[in-house]
Amino acid sequence: MSGKKILMLCGEFTEEYEIFVFQQGMEAVGHTVHVICPDKNAGEMIQTSLHDFEGHQTYIERFGHLAEINKTFSEVNLDEYDAVYCAGGRGPEYIRTDKRIQAMVRHFHEEKKPIFTICHGVQILVAVDGVVRGKKVAALGACEPEVILAGGTYIDVKPHEAYVDGIMVSAKGWTGLAAFMRECMKVLGTNITHS
Repeated sequence: MSGKKILMLCGEFTEEYEIFVFQQGMEAVGHTVHVICPDKNAGEMIQTSLHDFEGHQTYIERFGHLAEINKTFSEVNLDEYDAVYCAGGRGPEYIRTDKRIQAMVRHFHEEKKPIFTICHGVQILVAVDGVVRGKKVAALGACEPEVILAGGTYIDVKPHEAYVDGIMVSAKGWTGLAAFMRECMKVLGTNITHS
């Protein structure tokens, strides 16, 4: 099996783990992951964030590491990619309003290519009419109203689980990355065997 090409949609303050763990894990099994951000060029950096629950009514946010953009946004050719991944954190709340990001998501939806979303990443999907309509989607609980208003069914998975609806894979947050990536790999046709 040849490796697949995955387009990762990010913005400033995207969740650090959801960038680094996903990218490195997918690359470890032979896939290519292009990390892009609107108006950023390959080699430029974005600030990531770290989110956690420490007993407050909602999550806290701290600075994460800088993440390197490895593909120039304006040079992306969507036909080259097998799947799109919407990482979570705070980045989705602003990049989802970018018409170019919306057009990218629409391409994967209309071409029936796999769509992967975790945590707040679903905010990118609900900004494009029809993408989650009729789908069962997991996300951070705070995104439940948006999923429902976009015509989807919110699935309240456990923190270490993922959910698959056809070729859409979703999870609640970074604690579910292992299950999430395992399901993404299955959708991509990646089989890992142990001997």
